[in-house]
Amino acid sequence: MTARRLLLVNGPNLNLLGIREPEVYGRETLADVERMTTAAAAQRGFAVTAVQSNHEGVLLDAIHQARTTCAGIVINPGGLTHTSVVLRDALAAVALPVAEVHISNVYEREEFRHHSYVADVAAVHVIGEGVAGYVRATGLLIDIIARVADG
Repeated sequence: MTARRLLLVNGPNLNLLGIREPEVYGRETLADVERMTTAAAAQRGFAVTAVQSNHEGVLLDAIHQARTTCAGIVINPGGLTHTSVVLRDALAAVALPVAEVHISNVYEREEFRHHSYVADVAAVHVIGEGVAGYVRATGLLIDIIARVADG
C-alpha cells in the first residue's frame, strides 16, 4: 500500500460543532473531531488530512485531490448528504473507499434527512454514535483498505 493517508471531510455547518444544537450534536468541537480521528488513524499507521467547508466546491476539490494522495475518505457531508448529487459523483469518481459518518441518528429526525446520496458509494456507514462515530468509521475504513492491500 503506498498512500497511508485518509481524507477527513466535514461539510456545511460542522464548523459550528459544540455550539450548534448541542442537544443533537453534542458539545465536542470540530477540532475535537479532527484530533480524535487523527489519533485513531495514527494508531494504525495512517495520517489524516482534514477539510471542512461550507462551500460545496471546496469539498469537491479536496475529494478530487485525494484521488492521488489518499487511501480512503471519511466524510460527514452534513446537509449535503440529502441534496448533493455532485458530491456523491465526486466520491464515486475518485474510486476510493468511503466511510459515511453522521453524528445524530438521521433516521430518527426529519424525513428529508432519511435519504443519503452518499450511501451507495460508501462502504462504511456509522450513524448516530456522536463524534465517537468518526473513530469507529476510521477503524472500519482502515480495515477495508488493509484487506484490499492484502488482496
